[in-house]
Amino acid sequence: MRLSVYFLPTLKENPAEAQIVSHRLMLRAGLVRQSAAGIYSWLPLGHRVLRKIEQIVREEQDAAGAQEMLMPTIQPAELWQESGRYDDYGKEMLRITDRHEREMLYGPTNEELITAIFRDNVKSYRDLPKILYHIQWKFRDEVRPRFGVMRGREFLMKDSYSFDIDYEGAKRSYDIMYRAYLKTFARMGLTAIPVRADSGAIGGDMSHEFQILAETGESVVYYDAAFEDLGKTGEVDIEAMRGLYAAAEEKHDPNAPNLPPPERLRTHRGIEVGHIFYFGTKYSTPMNATVAGPDGEPVVIEMGSYGIGVSRLVGAIIEASHDDAGIIWPESVAPFKVGLVNLKAGDGACDAASDDLYRVLSESGIEVLYDDRDERAGVKFNTMDLIGLPYQLVVGPKGLAAGHVELKNRRTGERQELSIESALARLTG
Repeated sequence: MRLSVYFLPTLKENPAEAQIVSHRLMLRAGLVRQSAAGIYSWLPLGHRVLRKIEQIVREEQDAAGAQEMLMPTIQPAELWQESGRYDDYGKEMLRITDRHEREMLYGPTNEELITAIFRDNVKSYRDLPKILYHIQWKFRDEVRPRFGVMRGREFLMKDSYSFDIDYEGAKRSYDIMYRAYLKTFARMGLTAIPVRADSGAIGGDMSHEFQILAETGESVVYYDAAFEDLGKTGEVDIEAMRGLYAAAEEKHDPNAPNLPPPERLRTHRGIEVGHIFYFGTKYSTPMNATVAGPDGEPVVIEMGSYGIGVSRLVGAIIEASHDDAGIIWPESVAPFKVGLVNLKAGDGACDAASDDLYRVLSESGIEVLYDDRDERAGVKFNTMDLIGLPYQLVVGPKGLAAGHVELKNRRTGERQELSIESALARLTG
């Protein structure tokens, strides 16, 4: 994509309304624009990141055996009345009355709807277990939406739901999602710490939050320092992680048997990016979701739900990965892999070399944002640092005369002067 035609409305100054780093950088880098309090339009650059994150989430859910579907944003109130949550959920639920005076709501979550779908279509234990998921926009009418996409009213969420014949099966499904979540966040370049937590409005008696460490986090996390060491390896040692101590503040137990010694116990603020729950028959009992068991008798199904804040992750990644100049995207979620900078647009040699690099990289399947604008070098470098693409490939008249281009690693700041052939090999290898 050529930057001269790309819709990228960047800002030089920090917006006054932005209180945290991710909100400031998402506005400055042209990822989003606010449509109403806590509601955002995703501009082309932000939308590309959102879709990259969504695809990683989808791939790991599919690999775990979950099946994708799509449920509507608007739900009938009668399902929530059936479960008993309609009056209990509070003012965060946006309630609607349609033209026929039927009570509807903009779904904040989907336990009721998925339970009804399962109840009406699955009749035998032979069809279990099942894990169903979708990735859909939700709405919760926060009283004070703030921090950009970190606490918005409308948000994109992956929510999956497990259905099992007994507790043992439900626990296996829970463990499957636990592993899938760790793999999902690792692919995004994040170390997510799974902490024991309260279940909140979802309900249930087994629950883990997945927390990304950040100074702007909303909760305090206690955890074993070994989590940080495991995260540095780039691999997910699930069994090792499960044996380590980690808890949200309200669940912290100074007498826990696996509490690490003081020198290894860390306390940090965290950002919740995922939450998994086992809640047994909380919804299946009031909604009469049963299957015929091995003896033909009805058995109330055991359920769990598993959420990932897809749009929230965009902000969380920025909180965890930025510097004074701007965003530093992990390669797996970056909107483009390479920012190609033509330092002297209009110069015959620079234009020819840049155009050729753009063509070869694009044909090799590399996503390139080509800065072909007639702007000063400083403006182009500032833009590239702000939007945080993993690599910057710089083409200038002096370098070309010496037979090289410059390749910059955005994360490390390392700059290398390479021949065009070597630069292409480095980026496409």
